[in-house]
Amino acid sequence: MPRTALITGASSGLGAEFARQLAARGADLVLVARDRAALDAVAAGVREAHGRHAEVLVADLLDDGALTAVEKRLRDGGIDVLVNNAGFGLDLRFEQNAIDDEVRHLRLHVEVAMRLTRAALPAMLERGSGRVVNVASVAGFVPRGTYGAAKGWLISFSRWANVVYRPRGVTVTAVCPGFVHTNFHERLGLAPGHEGVTPGLWLDAETVVRQGLRACARGRAVSVPSWRYKALVAGSRLLPDGVVVRAASRGR
Repeated sequence: MPRTALITGASSGLGAEFARQLAARGADLVLVARDRAALDAVAAGVREAHGRHAEVLVADLLDDGALTAVEKRLRDGGIDVLVNNAGFGLDLRFEQNAIDDEVRHLRLHVEVAMRLTRAALPAMLERGSGRVVNVASVAGFVPRGTYGAAKGWLISFSRWANVVYRPRGVTVTAVCPGFVHTNFHERLGLAPGHEGVTPGLWLDAETVVRQGLRACARGRAVSVPSWRYKALVAGSRLLPDGVVVRAASRGR
């Protein structure tokens, strides 16, 4: 993989796993998240395990000033891989969610990813190489609340951008996992085992990231880890929306 990767949401979960696997492939890192202590721990781990440089950039990407600072870091160049991973979930009951929370959710998943990609592209295109990884979800292929809608935007954007920019040396890949064992559900207030997810649908972060980086290296626009989710996505296209919505409402 290329030399330096900037990863958002790098303090835990898939973001921290992207950091570990990219460092193992020889990349230096710029780690972005809100929690300095957690970022420092991830940075120390990759330095010790892989001997790579790990820069910590503390930023709340929903704060305009902090977002501008991250955009500047990307515009200044030297970033070969951008991983747009930062995100959070909301209750599927849209009518019960605070609208301000929904707007923050939309901004982080769509606007922030779009702005950071736009900031990174000029330097990547100028040197004729670069990778953008957008962490989406299989929810983006089915009607599943505003989370699915936001991830659907990210998938469509990645597919379009990969066609347009791949001939110029820059690939854009949407990584679309299903349910992954991270702290995502705990942040929704759900203790392990209370997520309502069928055991056979769980994925592990290591596999998701490994397959996502493989798809990225091959210049693919979309990566759906595991044959189970590939089959579910294919099947959802053949069923009525009512059936798909009911099925997709299981689990959180």
